[in-house]
Amino acid sequence: MKFTLVTFFALLLVSCNNDDIGIEDENGRNFKQDMRDYVIGISKSAKAVNPDFAVIPQNGIELVTTNGEDDGGPSTAYLSAIDGNGQEDLFFGYENDDQATEPENSNYLRRLLDVSKNAGKKILVTDYTATASKIADSYQKNAAAGYVSYAATQRSLDVIPTSVPNNVNAGNITSLSQAKNFLYLINPERYATKAAFIDAVAATNYDAVIMDLFLNDEPFTAAEVEQLRVKSNGGSRLVICYMSIGEAEDYRYYWQETWAKNKPAWIAAENPDWPGNYKVKYWNEEWQGLIYKNQDSYLSKIVASGFDGVYLDIIDAFEYFED
Repeated sequence: MKFTLVTFFALLLVSCNNDDIGIEDENGRNFKQDMRDYVIGISKSAKAVNPDFAVIPQNGIELVTTNGEDDGGPSTAYLSAIDGNGQEDLFFGYENDDQATEPENSNYLRRLLDVSKNAGKKILVTDYTATASKIADSYQKNAAAGYVSYAATQRSLDVIPTSVPNNVNAGNITSLSQAKNFLYLINPERYATKAAFIDAVAATNYDAVIMDLFLNDEPFTAAEVEQLRVKSNGGSRLVICYMSIGEAEDYRYYWQETWAKNKPAWIAAENPDWPGNYKVKYWNEEWQGLIYKNQDSYLSKIVASGFDGVYLDIIDAFEYFED
């Protein structure tokens, strides 16, 4: 009986320790830690080429703590690998666009975001609201929290606001920590050519622009990225490239026609909210090869084009596999 009690408490202790780092499946896979390791690998690969390259995961903010909860301690290895965190819907858009996020949800996210902020990381918030008074409220609340924010009037992220950027300045922005505002413009379909896109962005004074690597399936070159780096007022800005790492997109260069009928085992279900986007087993070696491990990977193309950093999306893919 004594042995049984000791064994019970030992198993209980092991169970508690497992809970400290995330949910495991029947094969012992820890989905949160898999994503942390994935982001850390991307960061090491990029910074080996350019030590100043910024790595910014969007959403999935639970990864900043060891247990994935808002009461956990900092996940130091993960935080050391990143330069900031992006967060959507903090004050507007969590349930519906142009609708205030419930304080319970905002406060939960803020507790986690502050773990990153207190570790010296930049917090970039995108709220989705089109009403002038709500836009002003978004900027005020984010500023009070110590975050840099962007009020997107459309979730498609295909519009440059006509208003002057919040906290506009003529400074030379050479690191993420210096940025006081940013433009989130990852859907360039309104622009017929790269030249038209460059002209539109060059006419703005945002400290940073988050954009796609491609327009009309053609990647932006290092020379074109250099043009984008100059603000209209003469100051310099950061040019950061968007990359989805938790879903495969059927319009990307890496997508193979044969996958329509015979998908690789690491491709899971299609995202019902975004047709053509597929959840992936992001810990899979073949998928990670496409993203950053192969010589001709997505990340290598971004680095070769001279971007100042990468904005990683679908970080919260672990939620799909934990459910």
